Amino acid sequence: MKHEEYMQLAIELAAKGAGHVSPNPLVGAVIVKDGEVIGQGYHEKYGGLHAEKAALENCHKNPMDSTMYVTLEPCSHFGKQPPCALAIIEAGIKTVYIGSDDPNPKVSGKGMAMLKEAGIKIIPHFLKSRCDELNEIFFHYIKTKKPYISLKYAMSLDGKIATYTGNSQWITGSLARAHVHKMRNDYTAIMVGSETVLSDNPMLNCRLPEGGVNPIRIVCDSRLRIPMDSNLVKTANSISTIIATCSDHMKKISELQDAGCQVLRLASHDEHIDLRQLIDKLGKMSIDSILVEGGGTLNWALMEVGLVNHIKCYMGSKILGGSLSKSPIAGLGFTNVDNGPHVEIKNVERFQNDILIEADIFHERSL
Repeated sequence: MKHEEYMQLAIELAAKGAGHVSPNPLVGAVIVKDGEVIGQGYHEKYGGLHAEKAALENCHKNPMDSTMYVTLEPCSHFGKQPPCALAIIEAGIKTVYIGSDDPNPKVSGKGMAMLKEAGIKIIPHFLKSRCDELNEIFFHYIKTKKPYISLKYAMSLDGKIATYTGNSQWITGSLARAHVHKMRNDYTAIMVGSETVLSDNPMLNCRLPEGGVNPIRIVCDSRLRIPMDSNLVKTANSISTIIATCSDHMKKISELQDAGCQVLRLASHDEHIDLRQLIDKLGKMSIDSILVEGGGTLNWALMEVGLVNHIKCYMGSKILGGSLSKSPIAGLGFTNVDNGPHVEIKNVERFQNDILIEADIFHERSL
């Protein structure tokens, strides 16, 4: 195997931690000696062993004078685990290939410096772009202290998410819909507006054949219209559920809290929730990522104030037509073509007769 193949193996290992390590990064590590993989590991869950230590513990041969391939700069500070850089030094590893820099101020550059001071050869930025893709959420959260926000919607070939009657089941096929549950597993939280709750009565849980992690469910409900007998309220004691509102309906707030919901009271902006304040609060609650599965109104509200980082657009092989049919991003819209955010297509994937288009969003104004 080549150096690139060993690092690719580390990348694939790291991805296995998705949905389990938040707000920590995804990290994988592979240890090679005399052309043989003698140890490998990844960060499996928050508070658990870091990838480097997992790989060292899994070694079936002495790692002295071996080479390690790790997707992220090894930590150099004492947190829930002792420093990985120190473990690498004590194991006698000779060379370390590192993919991404760690922007965390507690680590940034210090891990590599510790290894270099111990006489270990460092090859930094190895397959950096691939390694960086693993931790877009972590990097964003560390730098901004705000959750990384992805809009997810399914639309027809003519850009509609529902007919003029409100019917939307199903625009995409079973494979595309199953893929959505993998995304729910990968994000810390899922967000919808009150209209989605009223029209669809969703569960917003993760339904993967092999299990999965349910995201925290967030409902933006300015007027507290969510029914007490909705699926979200009825299951709030078993799946974390947050209701964000600017209502002062204290009786309803008390009822929701008694049902197990956490209620966040926020400032009002044009009789709607102040979304910037909400996102700030969620960031302080260690929510590092949100998958938005709301309708066009919520999507536009987030887009308008520059809070969207990414779009996941599933395009189904349907034509809905109609000037009154619903669009994925509603509202007034931008005044002209050049006023919208810059969009960079990152990935196009096919699911039978459906297509997933993923794009990063760059807003001119800062958050």
